[in-house]
Amino acid sequence: MSRQAPARIHVITGGFPPGEHAGHDMDYARLRLLQLIAEYDNLHATVANDFADVNKWLPGCRLLVTYVAGPFPDEQQNEFINQWLEAGGRWLALHGTSGGKAVRLSEGMGRKMVKSDHHETLGSFFLNHPPIRKFKVSVVDREHPLTRGLPEEFEVMDELYLIELLDPHAHILLTTELEQDPSPPGFGFKYDEDTSLQPDGKTRVLGYVRDMGKGAVAYFALGHCHSPSSNVQPFVDPGVAADGQTPLLFRGSWETQPFGQLLRNAVRWGVEEQ
Repeated sequence: MSRQAPARIHVITGGFPPGEHAGHDMDYARLRLLQLIAEYDNLHATVANDFADVNKWLPGCRLLVTYVAGPFPDEQQNEFINQWLEAGGRWLALHGTSGGKAVRLSEGMGRKMVKSDHHETLGSFFLNHPPIRKFKVSVVDREHPLTRGLPEEFEVMDELYLIELLDPHAHILLTTELEQDPSPPGFGFKYDEDTSLQPDGKTRVLGYVRDMGKGAVAYFALGHCHSPSSNVQPFVDPGVAADGQTPLLFRGSWETQPFGQLLRNAVRWGVEEQ
């Protein structure tokens, strides 16, 4: 009796410019993701640092996992990902995947994120995040395969991403409450309007899933991590450190049980038979 070939997952973790960490411990994130995949003897992984050769690795792949800070697919690569999703592929996108290209404004005015084609495929667009802070995450739908086993609410220390949800039909899974962006002057990225704020004036979306033809995209904004050599955080919210000093080694959500459960659920969701 022949053995069934293991399902393949393609993992992209990397910063920009190529080879840089871009303020994140990419080695840690990559290792943790590969360790999760290694828990299953019927899965194996291929890895990359950006989307440059995504057309080489997606054929025959069941799940694409991305944890990036800067790299994003260009127009041609995005079209290939679209076709792969429409045909049944699944994409687990984490943290900085909702970012991409930033442009520098006039002198002293900071930077602003630029919306690209890949944001339409992903279904969301990153605006900014305040300094690392402690906040509560609400699980909107605990019956979905991606959130099964999670508590109704859990607390994390992380970068609280403000993301604009671009797909009105996306199924929201995780939210938090934050009425106003508490970023101090000069911190983070500029934006014209806070389009991440939901109609109730306090809710922010942190996770969702959206159908794409026969496939689907799931995005979760949690997951910042940095090491002493990759830390670029000038300070943190007093709820993280009373003196505002940034911990040189920060794992945040990665060290919580709910985030680990979420990632394990996502791996199973990504490779299950469609």
